[in-house]
Amino acid sequence: MIRYIIPATLIVLISSCAPKNHFANNESPVRKAVYVVIDGVPADMIERLDLPNIQEIASKGSYGRSYVGGTVGHYDETPTISAVGYMDILTGTWVNKHNVPGNSNLEPNYNYWSLFRIAKEQDREVKTGLFSSWTDNRTVLIGEGKPDTDSLTIDYVFDGYDADYDSFPIKEHELRIFDIDEHVSKMAALCIRNEAPDLSWVYLWYTDDAGHIFGNGSIFDEFTKLADVQIGRVWDAVKYRESNYNEEWMIIVTTDHGRDYKGYHHGGQSERERTTWIAANRPMNERMASGKCAATDINPSICKWMGFEVPREVEREQDGTSFYGQSDIMEMEVYPYDNTVELTWECLNEDATVSVWATTTNNFKIGAKDEWVKIGETNASDESYSVDLSSLPESDFYKFVIETPNGSLNRWYSCSAEKYTSFKIPVEYYGVQ
Repeated sequence: MIRYIIPATLIVLISSCAPKNHFANNESPVRKAVYVVIDGVPADMIERLDLPNIQEIASKGSYGRSYVGGTVGHYDETPTISAVGYMDILTGTWVNKHNVPGNSNLEPNYNYWSLFRIAKEQDREVKTGLFSSWTDNRTVLIGEGKPDTDSLTIDYVFDGYDADYDSFPIKEHELRIFDIDEHVSKMAALCIRNEAPDLSWVYLWYTDDAGHIFGNGSIFDEFTKLADVQIGRVWDAVKYRESNYNEEWMIIVTTDHGRDYKGYHHGGQSERERTTWIAANRPMNERMASGKCAATDINPSICKWMGFEVPREVEREQDGTSFYGQSDIMEMEVYPYDNTVELTWECLNEDATVSVWATTTNNFKIGAKDEWVKIGETNASDESYSVDLSSLPESDFYKFVIETPNGSLNRWYSCSAEKYTSFKIPVEYYGVQ
């Protein structure tokens, strides 16, 4: 294992460049993935500005709006805050599961596996990289080295620069953070170019500070354009790898939240705070075209691209739908009616069969197993399934999962204050004018 935790003052020469086209033509390409989070840039800015690197990435594949914040007014409503957004992406779940509601005093629930945990649990070796200002992204959110994450390790680490005031001295308007992003993007490009971790996360911070300090306007715009230059370094490294090695790369660029209408703040559930975006260099499926993508879709999409085996119990808890490859269904909802619950979804593949499962426990949250019962099967094209609650054990809480050959969706239903009664309207009230 090679591991780097590099101070900014050290010039790193990771390895020499390889000769071009040194691979055999009959070898299958090795798939790799990197995702870049540019902090706090709403979708309307990305669509309004000239950002040549993000635009080039999208021109090779796809661009679409997405959202954060879970479901407004429901059990999975999620703050539109930075660390929360990172965890939405990392775990493919909302705050009711990953348990990161803000940026401080964090106690993540590691039972909901991060993308890096999934990568490290594969039967094959998967090298990982993290390029970030904060150490918390690695030590707290991913949980490197913790017993609850099976002591996972990140192989290539470039982080902790926010605490390095010698190399990055204090500047007006928090511009030291921009200097850190410059360094992070250069180290990410160098490591990807020469070592090519199989899975990497690159985090760029200053755009969020620019929004908080200046709000909507030309300064925020210009720093977003500069962040696009930083993204371009990573993109150039990816293109270099594909040109010189037998590799196929997926690069995803996204953000962790939007902003309020003035651009200064975020954290609430306004449309602009919730509206994010995803650019990727690979063609995406109907999920991306629907305009209903979520931050939670990134985890299952990368897993599908990388061919990762995800344990069934982990996949059942993920709230996202893959926007890469074949997906059969999306947008599951739960609607109660008397003593029944109607499960609905949108069909993406009319040939798929949907299996319907239920449990009255949420033991997964504490690291134990739920007792799932298969309650039915139907065609994906039906787009609904009615569950008679009297056929299940009596409970105030139910988890429902609908599975197809290409993924699963889940929703929770609590009926503690909504118990169906056997009361019948007396006959004399019928026909009352």
